[in-house]
Amino acid sequence: MLKIENLNLKRGDKQIIKDVSFEVPDGEIFGVLGMNGAGKSSLAYILMGSSGYHPDSGRITFNGIDITNKTMDERARLGITLAWQEPARFEGISILDFILIGSEKKGHTLSEEYLEQMRLAPSEYRLRQVDKTLSGGERKKIELSSVLAMKPRLAILDEPDSGIDMLSQEAVMNMIREIKNYGGSVILITHDEEVVKTADRAALMCSGLAFKVGKPAEIIGYYKEHCKPCPTKVYPAKGDSK
Repeated sequence: MLKIENLNLKRGDKQIIKDVSFEVPDGEIFGVLGMNGAGKSSLAYILMGSSGYHPDSGRITFNGIDITNKTMDERARLGITLAWQEPARFEGISILDFILIGSEKKGHTLSEEYLEQMRLAPSEYRLRQVDKTLSGGERKKIELSSVLAMKPRLAILDEPDSGIDMLSQEAVMNMIREIKNYGGSVILITHDEEVVKTADRAALMCSGLAFKVGKPAEIIGYYKEHCKPCPTKVYPAKGDSK
């Protein structure tokens, strides 16, 4: 179980994350909904321990272990993984090998099965590398295939539907449900209210502050009524907190 307590992050004079607190139990899909620039990706980088994103204050606990000061590698060994909004390119590594980097099981047959789950034909990718010849959507689906293979305890998915064709979006949602079904947890970061409907609970982020936590329908309603029409980013009134 993940517990986040009063996280704060400043970059220069700008407050990126402000007093964010919530918990994600085992087997839960937890949505983080907000407009672009709300601090969602920064929150993901803090949780994964990315370089340059150590919180100024606050605490992160995972399965009873304080991971606030642990490195990205140490968090990965505990079963935490992050699927980036913009997946990296890895010159010189085959797609089939890349998918199984974090998996305990090996074998290209497995890689091909995960590719099929993400609606990619293995015959078209088994000889290719994770390089600039791939489109953004292809790289995203290959990265999500690697998350499936890893079977993480906690998957942080930053805009997993971004750049994905409409026909493949259901495959992404199925992948998220599969993690939940084996007892893993998912933090599903998105600006799309349709995507957050997959979550069990959700938080609404605005200007770095997670100011509302509840059922997806409640969060979506507030988001559509107050956040989307809002011409400027402002913190909510104190009475709206959580």
